[in-house]
Amino acid sequence: MAEELSDIQKMQQANQAYDYLIIGGGMVAGYAAKGIREQDDSGRIKILSNDKDVPYTRPALTKKLWTDDSFTDDQVPLNTTEETGAKIQLGAEVTAIQRGRHTVELADGSIIGYQKLLLATGSEPTKIEGPESEKVIFFRSWEDYRKLRALSGNKKHVLVVGGGYIGAELAAGLIQNNTRVTLIYPDEVLGSSQFPEEIANEYEAAFKEAGVELVNGKRVETYRKEDDEFVLTLDDETELTGDAVVFGLGVSPRVSLAEESGLKVEDGVVVDEFLRTDDPDIYAAGDIAFYPDRILGRNRIEHVDHARHSGEAVGKAMAGANEPYTHTPYFYSVVFDISWKAIGTLDPEMDTLIDEVDDGKVVYYLKDDKPVGILLWNVEADLDDVRSILSDPPTDSSALKGALREK
Repeated sequence: MAEELSDIQKMQQANQAYDYLIIGGGMVAGYAAKGIREQDDSGRIKILSNDKDVPYTRPALTKKLWTDDSFTDDQVPLNTTEETGAKIQLGAEVTAIQRGRHTVELADGSIIGYQKLLLATGSEPTKIEGPESEKVIFFRSWEDYRKLRALSGNKKHVLVVGGGYIGAELAAGLIQNNTRVTLIYPDEVLGSSQFPEEIANEYEAAFKEAGVELVNGKRVETYRKEDDEFVLTLDDETELTGDAVVFGLGVSPRVSLAEESGLKVEDGVVVDEFLRTDDPDIYAAGDIAFYPDRILGRNRIEHVDHARHSGEAVGKAMAGANEPYTHTPYFYSVVFDISWKAIGTLDPEMDTLIDEVDDGKVVYYLKDDKPVGILLWNVEADLDDVRSILSDPPTDSSALKGALREK
C-alpha cells in the first residue's frame, strides 16, 4: 500500500508541480526546453541543476574560448529561461524519484511534482585520489574553465593528464595562451587508440611543433602538493612537477537515480525510439541514454551533437509529438590547424582504408569489409553522405575510394 503524503508534502507538491520536470542542467536540458516549446507554448517547465551556471554550450570550454577572441563569455549561455520561460533551480541535488507519486525529492527535503520527467543527468568526470585544491581540476564545467583560465598564462606550468578530447583540446588551448604545458597520456602515440598510425603520427607532431611537452605511454598514479607546486607520480615511479594540474580522464554516465528508482539500466538508461524509459512518463537523453540508433544499433553516445539533437527530440516527444529520434550523431574535435569529424566506431585495430581527399584524408574503419566508422581528417564532406555510406555500404570496400569529397 502506498504511503500517505503528509499535509506539508501535499502543500509542497501542489505548489511545486510542473508539466515538465528536467533533472540535469546541461545542454540536453536547454535543448529539451526548446523542444517542449515547439509543441507546447504554455506548459510549466522546471530544470533542476546541480551546476553553478544556467545551461551553456559545453564545447566552447575547451575550444573557442581559448582560440577565438571574438567568442566571449556572454555567448556561452543557451538563454534557456529567456527563450522558453523554464524555471531553473541551480545547486539542486535530486536524491530520489517517487514514480508512483510522480514526485522527486531534493537533498533539502523539498518535493516537486511532475507530469513528464526527463533524466538529463549527464556524466561524472573520472577522478584519482589526492588533495583537493583550486589548482587541481577534473575538467567538466564552465566553473572549471574559469578556474583553469585564471591559472593559465604568464608561462605558468600546467600539467594536463589524459590524451582524449578534453586533455588534447585543453593542452592545445593552453599552449596558445602563453602557458607551459606538459601532456601525459597512456598511448605510445597521441591519438593511436582512435586513429591509424599515419594519422596519429600527424596528430602528435602538431602538439610537438606547438611546444607541448609530451609524456607518452604513462599513467598518473597519484598526486600531491609540495609548497605551491603539485607533483604527479607516474606508473613508472617518475615524478613531474607543475603549478597546476588539469585531468581529462574520461567520464561515466550518472545513472544512479534511474537505477534506484527501478528503471531499466544496461550500458545506460534504456530508452525506446522516443527516448522514453520503461516508465511511460519518464524519459532520458544525452550521455546517459542507451538508445536504438537507426545506423549504429543500440548505443550510448557522449558527444555534443547527440546532446543537442536528443535534447530537442525528447522535449518534443514529452510534449506529445509522435516523432522518433532518428538522428545519428557525429563527434568532432579541433586542435591547431587540425579539424576532424567522425561517425561510428574508430578502432585502429580494425582494417582501415585511407582515401586522400585534397589536403585531407577520409579513413574507413572496416568490419567484414564493410565500413562501421568513418573519420574525416581535415575534410569538409557532407555528413549525410557519411551516414548513407554507413547505412548502405558498397559490396566491395574498394568502391569507397572517391565516395566522399569536399562539399
